[in-house]
Amino acid sequence: MKIRELELDEDLLLIELKSGSQIAFRYFYDKYHLQLYRKLLKMVQVDVIAEELLQDLFMKIWQKRELIDPNQSFKAYLYRIGEHIVCDHFRKLAREIKIERELNLNEIDFSEFNEEGPQTEAVQKVINEAINTLPTQQQTVFKLCKIEGKSYEEVSKLLDISHATINTHISRASKRVKEYVIKNHNGTITMMSAYVLFEMIHQTIH
Repeated sequence: MKIRELELDEDLLLIELKSGSQIAFRYFYDKYHLQLYRKLLKMVQVDVIAEELLQDLFMKIWQKRELIDPNQSFKAYLYRIGEHIVCDHFRKLAREIKIERELNLNEIDFSEFNEEGPQTEAVQKVINEAINTLPTQQQTVFKLCKIEGKSYEEVSKLLDISHATINTHISRASKRVKEYVIKNHNGTITMMSAYVLFEMIHQTIH
Protein backbone atom coordinates (compact mmCIF):
# COMPACT_ATOMS: atom_id res chain seq x y z
CA MET A 1 0.00 0.00 0.00
CA LYS A 2 1.43 3.40 -0.98
CA ILE A 3 1.68 6.37 1.36
CA ARG A 4 -0.54 8.50 -0.90
CA GLU A 5 -3.31 5.93 -0.61
CA LEU A 6 -2.92 5.70 3.16
CA GLU A 7 -3.25 9.47 3.57
CA LEU A 8 -6.98 9.08 2.99
CA ASP A 9 -7.56 7.39 6.34
CA GLU A 10 -5.30 7.97 9.34
CA ASP A 11 -7.36 5.60 11.43
CA LEU A 12 -6.36 2.88 8.99
CA LEU A 13 -2.78 4.11 9.19
CA LEU A 14 -2.76 3.69 12.95
CA ILE A 15 -4.10 0.17 12.65
CA GLU A 16 -1.44 -0.57 10.06
CA LEU A 17 1.26 0.91 12.29
CA LYS A 18 0.01 -1.07 15.25
CA SER A 19 0.33 -4.19 13.07
CA GLY A 20 3.93 -3.36 12.15
CA SER A 21 3.63 -1.49 8.85
CA GLN A 22 6.86 0.38 8.09
CA ILE A 23 5.05 2.41 5.45
CA ALA A 24 2.57 3.66 8.04
CA PHE A 25 5.43 4.41 10.42
CA ARG A 26 7.19 6.43 7.73
CA TYR A 27 4.00 8.36 7.04
CA PHE A 28 3.66 9.48 10.64
CA TYR A 29 7.37 10.20 10.94
CA ASP A 30 7.27 12.43 7.87
CA LYS A 31 4.14 14.16 9.13
CA TYR A 32 5.16 14.89 12.69
CA HIS A 33 8.93 14.82 13.05
CA LEU A 34 9.54 18.51 12.31
CA GLN A 35 6.96 19.85 14.75
CA LEU A 36 8.08 17.37 17.39
CA TYR A 37 11.70 18.40 16.85
CA ARG A 38 10.77 22.07 17.35
CA LYS A 39 8.95 21.28 20.57
CA LEU A 40 11.84 19.18 21.89
CA LEU A 41 14.35 21.87 20.93
CA LYS A 42 12.31 24.48 22.78
CA MET A 43 12.43 22.30 25.88
CA VAL A 44 16.10 21.21 25.87
CA GLN A 45 17.66 24.20 24.03
CA VAL A 46 20.35 22.06 22.33
CA ASP A 47 19.82 20.92 18.74
CA VAL A 48 21.92 17.75 19.00
CA ILE A 49 20.07 16.62 22.12
CA ALA A 50 16.72 17.44 20.51
CA GLU A 51 17.64 15.28 17.52
CA GLU A 52 18.66 12.39 19.78
CA LEU A 53 15.45 12.63 21.80
CA LEU A 54 13.43 12.74 18.59
CA GLN A 55 15.00 9.48 17.45
CA ASP A 56 14.36 7.99 20.89
CA LEU A 57 10.75 9.06 20.65
CA PHE A 58 10.09 7.39 17.32
CA MET A 59 12.06 4.32 18.35
CA LYS A 60 9.79 4.04 21.38
CA ILE A 61 6.74 4.45 19.14
CA TRP A 62 7.92 1.58 16.95
CA GLN A 63 8.92 -0.67 19.82
CA LYS A 64 5.65 -0.06 21.69
CA ARG A 65 3.43 0.12 18.62
CA GLU A 66 1.06 -2.53 19.97
CA LEU A 67 0.01 -0.02 22.67
CA ILE A 68 -1.29 2.50 20.11
CA ASP A 69 -5.00 3.21 20.45
CA PRO A 70 -6.48 4.15 17.03
CA ASN A 71 -9.42 5.74 18.83
CA GLN A 72 -7.23 8.32 20.57
CA SER A 73 -5.42 11.33 19.13
CA PHE A 74 -2.08 10.07 17.84
CA LYS A 75 -0.61 13.58 17.86
CA ALA A 76 -1.44 13.95 21.56
CA TYR A 77 0.08 10.51 22.14
CA LEU A 78 3.32 11.58 20.42
CA TYR A 79 3.54 14.78 22.44
CA ARG A 80 2.89 12.93 25.69
CA ILE A 81 5.72 10.48 24.97
CA GLY A 82 7.95 13.39 23.99
CA GLU A 83 7.31 15.08 27.33
CA HIS A 84 8.14 11.87 29.21
CA ILE A 85 11.39 11.47 27.25
CA VAL A 86 12.42 15.04 28.06
CA CYS A 87 11.65 14.49 31.75
CA ASP A 88 13.77 11.32 31.70
CA HIS A 89 16.56 13.27 30.02
CA PHE A 90 16.62 15.93 32.72
CA ARG A 91 16.43 13.34 35.50
CA LYS A 92 19.45 11.57 34.02
CA LEU A 93 21.27 14.88 33.63
CA ALA A 94 20.60 15.73 37.28
CA ARG A 95 21.96 12.34 38.38
CA GLU A 96 25.08 12.81 36.26
CA ILE A 97 25.72 16.26 37.70
CA LYS A 98 25.36 14.90 41.23
CA ILE A 99 27.70 11.99 40.55
CA GLU A 100 30.15 14.29 38.75
CA ARG A 101 30.45 16.36 41.90
CA GLU A 102 31.05 13.24 43.99
CA LEU A 103 33.41 11.68 41.48
CA ASN A 104 35.49 14.64 40.38
CA LEU A 105 38.36 12.30 39.54
CA ASN A 106 40.33 14.85 37.55
CA GLU A 107 40.80 17.15 40.53
CA ILE A 108 41.24 14.67 43.39
CA ASP A 109 44.74 13.65 44.52
CA PHE A 110 44.07 10.05 45.55
CA SER A 111 47.54 9.66 47.05
CA GLU A 112 46.60 12.04 49.87
CA PHE A 113 44.27 9.50 51.47
CA ASN A 114 45.77 7.29 54.16
CA GLU A 115 45.38 3.52 54.26
CA GLU A 116 43.10 3.48 57.30
CA GLY A 117 39.48 3.94 56.34
CA PRO A 118 36.00 2.48 56.11
CA GLN A 119 36.01 -0.99 54.54
CA THR A 120 32.91 -0.81 52.42
CA GLU A 121 32.48 -3.88 50.28
CA ALA A 122 30.07 -2.17 47.90
CA VAL A 123 32.54 0.62 47.24
CA GLN A 124 35.38 -1.78 46.56
CA LYS A 125 33.23 -3.64 44.06
CA VAL A 126 32.27 -0.42 42.26
CA ILE A 127 35.85 0.74 42.03
CA ASN A 128 37.28 -2.56 40.85
CA GLU A 129 34.58 -3.02 38.23
CA ALA A 130 34.99 0.53 36.95
CA ILE A 131 38.78 0.37 36.70
CA ASN A 132 38.65 -3.04 35.04
CA THR A 133 36.64 -1.58 32.18
CA LEU A 134 39.54 0.67 31.19
CA PRO A 135 41.92 -0.23 28.36
CA THR A 136 45.28 -1.52 29.60
CA GLN A 137 47.34 1.64 29.15
CA GLN A 138 44.58 3.84 30.58
CA GLN A 139 44.53 1.62 33.66
CA THR A 140 48.30 1.86 34.01
CA VAL A 141 48.45 5.63 33.63
CA PHE A 142 45.44 6.15 35.91
CA LYS A 143 46.94 4.00 38.67
CA LEU A 144 50.39 5.57 38.41
CA CYS A 145 49.08 9.15 38.51
CA LYS A 146 45.97 8.91 40.65
CA ILE A 147 46.72 5.99 42.94
CA GLU A 148 50.50 6.06 43.34
CA GLY A 149 50.70 9.84 43.04
CA LYS A 150 53.45 9.90 40.44
CA SER A 151 54.02 13.08 38.47
CA TYR A 152 53.45 13.36 34.73
CA GLU A 153 57.22 13.65 34.34
CA GLU A 154 57.80 10.37 36.18
CA VAL A 155 55.12 8.54 34.23
CA SER A 156 56.41 10.00 30.98
CA LYS A 157 59.88 8.58 31.61
CA LEU A 158 58.56 5.28 32.93
CA LEU A 159 56.22 4.57 30.01
CA ASP A 160 58.00 6.62 27.33
CA ILE A 161 54.91 8.65 26.49
CA SER A 162 54.32 12.40 26.27
CA HIS A 163 52.62 14.59 28.86
CA ALA A 164 49.81 15.20 26.39
CA THR A 165 49.21 11.46 26.04
CA ILE A 166 49.16 11.06 29.82
CA ASN A 167 46.65 13.87 30.15
CA THR A 168 44.44 12.28 27.49
CA HIS A 169 44.55 8.91 29.27
CA ILE A 170 43.68 10.47 32.62
CA SER A 171 40.80 12.46 31.16
CA ARG A 172 39.33 9.52 29.27
CA ALA A 173 39.83 7.09 32.15
CA SER A 174 38.12 9.44 34.60
CA LYS A 175 35.21 9.92 32.22
CA ARG A 176 34.80 6.17 31.71
CA VAL A 177 34.90 5.45 35.43
CA LYS A 178 32.24 8.07 36.10
CA GLU A 179 30.04 6.83 33.26
CA TYR A 180 30.34 3.24 34.49
CA VAL A 181 29.35 4.20 38.02
CA ILE A 182 26.42 6.31 36.84
CA LYS A 183 25.15 3.54 34.58
CA ASN A 184 25.63 0.55 36.87
CA HIS A 185 25.83 1.71 40.45
CA ASN A 186 23.92 4.97 40.80
CA GLY A 187 21.79 3.66 43.67
CA THR A 188 24.84 2.65 45.66
CA ILE A 189 26.99 5.68 44.96
CA THR A 190 24.37 8.28 45.87
CA MET A 191 24.26 6.86 49.39
CA MET A 192 27.99 7.03 50.01
CA SER A 193 30.24 9.99 50.48
CA ALA A 194 32.90 10.96 47.97
CA TYR A 195 35.46 10.54 50.73
CA VAL A 196 34.66 6.84 51.14
CA LEU A 197 34.78 6.25 47.42
CA PHE A 198 38.11 7.98 46.91
CA GLU A 199 39.72 6.35 49.94
CA MET A 200 38.65 2.90 48.75
CA ILE A 201 40.15 3.63 45.35
CA HIS A 202 43.44 4.33 47.09
CA GLN A 203 43.25 1.17 49.19
CA THR A 204 41.98 -1.42 46.74
CA ILE A 205 43.82 -0.75 43.48
CA HIS A 206 47.55 -1.39 43.27
